[in-house]
Amino acid sequence: MAVLGLFLAWRIKHKNEDAMWLWGMSVICELWFGLSWLLDQLPKLCPVNRATDLAVLKDKFETPTPSNPNGRSDLPGLDIFVSTADPDKEPPLVTANTILSILAADYPVEKLSCYVSDDGGALLTFEAMAEAASFANMWVPFCRKHDIEPRNPESYFNLKRDPYKNKVRSDFVKDRRRVKREYDEFKVRINGLPDSIRRRSDAYHAREEIKAMKRQREAALDDVVEAVKIAKATWMADGTHWPGTWIQPSAEHARGDHAGIIQVMLKPPSDDPLYGSSGEEGRPLDFTEVDIRLPMLVYVSREKRPGYDHNKKAGAMNALVRSSAVMSNGPFILNLDCDHYVYNSQAFREGMCFMMDRGGDRIGYVQFPQRFEGIDPSDRYANHNTVFFDVNMRALDGIMGPVYVGTGCLFRRIALYGFDPPRSKEHSGCCSCCFPQRRKVKTSTIASEERQALRMADFDDEEMNMSQFPKKFGNSNFLINSIPIAEFQGRPLADHPGVKNGRPPGALTVPRDLLDASTVAEAISVISCWYEDKTEWGQRVGWIYGSVTEDVVTGYRMHNRGWKSVYCVTKRDAFRGTAPINLTDRLHQVLRWATGSVEIFFSRNNALLASRKMKFLQRIAYLNVGIYPFTSIFLIVYCFLPALSLFSGQFIVRTLNVAFLTYLLVITLTMCMLAVLEIKWSGISLEEWWRNEQFWLIGGTSAHLAAVLQGLLKVIAGIEISFTLTSKSGGDEADDDFADLYIVKWTSLMIPPIVIMMVNLIAIAVGFSRTIYSEIPQWSKLLGGVFFSFWVLAHLYPFAKGLMGRRGRTPTIVFVWSGLLAITISLLWVAINPPSQNSQIGGSFTFP
Repeated sequence: MAVLGLFLAWRIKHKNEDAMWLWGMSVICELWFGLSWLLDQLPKLCPVNRATDLAVLKDKFETPTPSNPNGRSDLPGLDIFVSTADPDKEPPLVTANTILSILAADYPVEKLSCYVSDDGGALLTFEAMAEAASFANMWVPFCRKHDIEPRNPESYFNLKRDPYKNKVRSDFVKDRRRVKREYDEFKVRINGLPDSIRRRSDAYHAREEIKAMKRQREAALDDVVEAVKIAKATWMADGTHWPGTWIQPSAEHARGDHAGIIQVMLKPPSDDPLYGSSGEEGRPLDFTEVDIRLPMLVYVSREKRPGYDHNKKAGAMNALVRSSAVMSNGPFILNLDCDHYVYNSQAFREGMCFMMDRGGDRIGYVQFPQRFEGIDPSDRYANHNTVFFDVNMRALDGIMGPVYVGTGCLFRRIALYGFDPPRSKEHSGCCSCCFPQRRKVKTSTIASEERQALRMADFDDEEMNMSQFPKKFGNSNFLINSIPIAEFQGRPLADHPGVKNGRPPGALTVPRDLLDASTVAEAISVISCWYEDKTEWGQRVGWIYGSVTEDVVTGYRMHNRGWKSVYCVTKRDAFRGTAPINLTDRLHQVLRWATGSVEIFFSRNNALLASRKMKFLQRIAYLNVGIYPFTSIFLIVYCFLPALSLFSGQFIVRTLNVAFLTYLLVITLTMCMLAVLEIKWSGISLEEWWRNEQFWLIGGTSAHLAAVLQGLLKVIAGIEISFTLTSKSGGDEADDDFADLYIVKWTSLMIPPIVIMMVNLIAIAVGFSRTIYSEIPQWSKLLGGVFFSFWVLAHLYPFAKGLMGRRGRTPTIVFVWSGLLAITISLLWVAINPPSQNSQIGGSFTFP
């Protein structure tokens, strides 16, 4: 920071009188880059590393004690949310594998519930989940019996390593072959569902048409029979209409117009272990010593009707929060995307270590890093995001905690409900890390179970005034009564004087209530499209509405209320998912993130408006989240400065003197030292760091700039615009795992980086020509301009390589647009600053 300050002071004092415009633009850009760098570095001042001890967790919660003589699990309940919206874009087989990995996770079966949100209301997803529930009867006990990792069947059967290593049971080979055969048949059934659903619907449709024609003939008085028109419904296997979206949409059966659906695929298990037998129907393997119980699995598709704003993913998640509160009410919630599966079967326990630790009642959520599969070995477009997940996020863990990134996050339910953390008024100030002691709530109007739950609570009177709950959470008594119970069950054990807000040991070893029809009916009512009317859902409760990146805003609101978060980096990856690997899809992904950040900056969720409960460094981190896309404006200008220097024969400084070169060298060395420090601390490789630097410039000159334009147009003029794909070309080899990497899809986001490359290449040629044929060659200015031009081109190299596809087949439109823009800029410069008429040797001329 000291070197940067001295350098900027020197640059401001030493103007380039020969090219003030060039000096002014460069200084303004450098000042912004200095501010941006500070916003990025300051939150890294308190890095921490955390570790968990699962043996202690087991000893504390699952070992027989005087208060729990049977050794039942005293861990709190956990509800897993999996979201999907379109079976065409999100293959049901991928979602089914994610569900199977959750059902097989190493967590008390009776405490685990899985909810699948199908926001498209597709019968294909519904029947795929039913198939997954059926296959789970074999897959889950097989995983428990042989300690399988990972517990996603597709990933497990595609492992490159020896599957028989460290397996000691003599029947493992036989069991594995049988399960593999069953899984292959399961895949065939899943992949054949679209055709089977279509054939079934056509058959039922033909039958209904025949019946209608018969009825018409019987009722007709003459021989004239009109053609019968019957809506082409989508039929379920039981011969009834699918209440969700039909294959051919119809009124009340379209993506935005269908009834709410809840189907319990797997009922809540018994509280005692249930061991299988050898050769049992549906379980042909020997499971005599294996617990064959399965966690509860629920399919949910919320009601949608025209005229209602359904708020996309955030609305779907809030519907799951309400329905799960009515059905299972786990005090903790873990949300996963449909393509992010459980890679570490003990990941849930690792997250629970933080929630159940002393002081854990003030932790709002535990964020796990995102890890990806199917990315090319060189990670051309920095899809792994290792610098973000292994440097920035871990560094944030030293202050109030990492931001919420949308998936792989374990929430405290009561924090999602919009309450402040316990003891949030003990100390005040934006740098406070403790929370105040709160008054006990009046419990005169609460039922006995809720009264017992709240007796030890640290909620103040305003927050836990039950009479105000209908205005905040809606009119469901089931939901309202579940809130204090979830708060009580989510507390750490009160087994130590340091635990201020705990629950007695053994309180969660009692069996939970049975799931009856009235409960399911209530769950359906809370996912209706009108339920959120005149409530605080999406405003202060649940996932927050109004942003493309609802995840960041939701985490920000929790930190703003004083909740802390924790970053849980496990030795074995907790979850793994997929990421787009070709250039265009990656740019559009970055565009969505950056657009959300610009929306945050222009909203009341701006960190400048944060409460005093948020720490100063955390405030800086969130400010950086909202500001970083604006760096693209200055980055675009700076990438053109080398070309402008070469065109004009000037440079950002008058001469490359010793002072400037010394500052440049010291800053470069300092930045390299910081990079090495981050690499050593985080464990990432130098190549990953460099890939991140390259894509920072690629994204900054394309997607980030587009996001700023979208944000400004939306704020100033209220105009919504989007950048869409206009042409596609397919990959070459179907058997290439990374064929998608070479797909070239033209998008307008590619224009700025292409223009930057072409202008810099033209400028290098012009600069060399002028210097070589000049009477007095100014090599220092040429070297300065060429050096920075090559710096720009080196960062854009992956972008240029992506344009070439596999065999250099770039769409002609790319060259046409880029060439026209580059030539236009070059001619415009010549028109503004025409060449001098000085005659040179060989008839050449000199640019001024």
